[in-house]
Amino acid sequence: MPIKWRLAAVMADREVDYKELAQKTGMHPVTLSKLKNSRIMPPRLDRTTLEKLCNALNCQPGELLRHIPEEDQISKNS
Repeated sequence: MPIKWRLAAVMADREVDYKELAQKTGMHPVTLSKLKNSRIMPPRLDRTTLEKLCNALNCQPGELLRHIPEEDQISKNS
């Protein structure tokens, strides 16, 4: 099950750059830049990081994560 990471899209919707997000979260700008540029869910994403991002961006975790069903899963269930 691939999970799409949408941090870049949420940041763009809220017109927040990674430097501003670093100020709001207390996270290092390089770390946020790496998270922003990832298209899949970071493998070591922890609750604290997710909470910081959601608080700073005023969003829900579901706005940052999207489940993308694999075509094989869809055809097996049909």
